[in-house]
This record gives sequence, structure tokens and C-alpha cells, in this order.
Amino acid sequence: MTQTNTALITGASSGIGKALARIHADKGGNLVLVARSGNKLETLKSELESEQGIKVTVIVADLSDPDAAYDIYKRTEELGIVVDTLINNAGFGGHGLFHERELAAEQKMMQVNMVSLTNLTHLYLQGMVARQRGRILNVSSTASFIPGPLQAVYYASKAYVTSFTQAIAEEVAEYQVTATALCPGAVDTGFVKAGNLEGVDVWKNAKSAESVAEYGYRAMQKGQLVAINEKGLDLMLNWIIPLLPRKLVLKISRQGMEKKVQPVEAKTSS
Repeated sequence: MTQTNTALITGASSGIGKALARIHADKGGNLVLVARSGNKLETLKSELESEQGIKVTVIVADLSDPDAAYDIYKRTEELGIVVDTLINNAGFGGHGLFHERELAAEQKMMQVNMVSLTNLTHLYLQGMVARQRGRILNVSSTASFIPGPLQAVYYASKAYVTSFTQAIAEEVAEYQVTATALCPGAVDTGFVKAGNLEGVDVWKNAKSAESVAEYGYRAMQKGQLVAINEKGLDLMLNWIIPLLPRKLVLKISRQGMEKKVQPVEAKTSS
């Protein structure tokens, strides 16, 4: 079978996903772009096809829908698209005490961050194993290394992603298929607004989506297991945090997520 070098990217309409799409296109790879915003995807498709001369397929889907992963897979099968690279980038968070947050919002988060990611991986991984080639990049977070008071479900969902990715990487290594967990720290995307995280100090020094995407793409190409884009965070999470008492880690984690400045509502003139 001819290698097509096609990457399927979820959450491709903005942020890290959009940056990853541009990187793959720059290398001459075809794309399947998945997100909820059809207009944004069509604009990106036109741009990349015009500039890079590649083939871009747009699939509008909401990964909080339990059937979304199956619908996406069915569509690529119908089009005869061989997905060589799967990039599970879509995900979102939410701020607040768990018992005060809406359960429906947490369930939607778990569906997008974990369940749909798992479903897509299972569906496309089978073909990669059969062809004995393929790469998977799951966008996780440094949040996956510790519990996250005030973002309990988000942190837990990313812990799942990082663990799951490493486990399947070991399982499929003999088939020349790799799986990489990209674990960035704070990234300058729409994540803050979408997750009600305005006023949290962590995002003051957020890295650009482009720099994180570049780092993650290189790590995926190398078949790296876990990729943390900041050396300081790598040191802290792997060598210092594990030595600290659990209650102290929880306190530090919570302090990092507390809002120092409340958003000011814009006044409208009468």
C-alpha cells in the first residue's frame, strides 16, 4: 500500500491543533482536519491547499458526542483515506470546586478528553498495526503528573491520557508504530477563556501554541514516549514532586490554580 503521509488532527481549528496542521502541511503531508467549527476548518483547508499543494479533508464533529469517533472513522473509510498519523489534540478544562460544578460539563469533558480519544486511537491503531507503520500523538498536559484541586476532572483526564499513551506505545512497538504523549505546561490558546481560567497566574508566562506544536511534532517523529516542552517543569515533575509529601503537593497544586485577579466585566454605555 502506498504511503500517503496523512495526519488526522482533532481540535484543528485553532491553537496547538491548527499549528500542528501547518507543520504537517509544511512537510508535504495530507490532512484530515476535525473540529466543531466548519468555517474555520474550511478557511484553513483553502490556505494549506493553496500554499502547500496538499490534500485537506474537513470533517465537522463534536467529540463530546459518544458516536463522534465512529462517525469520523466511517467517513475516512468511505473516502478511502489511510491515516498514517493520528493526533488527538481536542480537549478542554474547567475551573471550580468539583461538587459545585455541573456534572454534565464534567461528563462532556471526560467524553472529549478520554473516551473519544480512546475510541479514535482504537479505530485507527488497528490499521497502523496491520500496515506496520504509524504514529500517534496524544496531547496531554503537565497536569497529568499531579492531582488538580479546582480542576479535578481535567487533571485526572490528562493523567489517563499520559498513562494510556505509554501503555499502548509498549504494546505496538514491535509493529513499528509509536505513541507519544505531549505534556505542555501553560499554552497561549483559547483554553483559558473556554475553561473559565482568567486570573490564574500560571498562564501569565504561557508558551505559544506554535512552539509547543513544533516540540510535540518533533517528539512524535522521534517516537518519544513523553514530551515535556519546558525543562524546568520536567525537572520539577519527575524529580522533585515525587519526593514531596502528598498533602504538600496538593496544597501547591491548588495554589497554582487559585484565581488571584477576578475578571472585570466591561461596562457598557447607556
